Amino acid sequence: MSIFGSIMSKIFSHPAAAAQPGAQASAQQPTPASGAAPSPQSAPAAPPPAATAQDNATPQTQTAAPQPVVDVEAVLAALASNNPQKLDWRHSIVDLLKLLDLDSSFAARKELSHELQYTGDTGDSAAMNIWLHRQVMTKLAENGGKVPDDLKH
Repeated sequence: MSIFGSIMSKIFSHPAAAAQPGAQASAQQPTPASGAAPSPQSAPAAPPPAATAQDNATPQTQTAAPQPVVDVEAVLAALASNNPQKLDWRHSIVDLLKLLDLDSSFAARKELSHELQYTGDTGDSAAMNIWLHRQVMTKLAENGGKVPDDLKH
């Protein structure tokens, strides 16, 4: 699995992710929520017209994004509250990876930069780290995560 895939997996499969919106569970299994079944059916009915208007861009991303809405900030805050270390996950890619219990070594971050198509100098770890953090947050948002703007910039 890719490093970004591992990041997504840790965040999107966290118990706080399912507890927040519930859209992911009801979109995949509308049967358990019999009373709420009309709501998920009407919610997906609205996105397809928007998705078809933007089909030329990336149809897979467009159809995947509306279904799983995960509050990324809430998941990471929950993880941080249970972590004995004081990690600055809001600003540091190293701390974000540590919070998710993933490899935060320079080699791992360099590999992540290749996955996310970083075009800068990987020898300049400070610049690369800043870019990586922003890009990870942006990609999480593109893949169905609810990410505050201040975490994407």
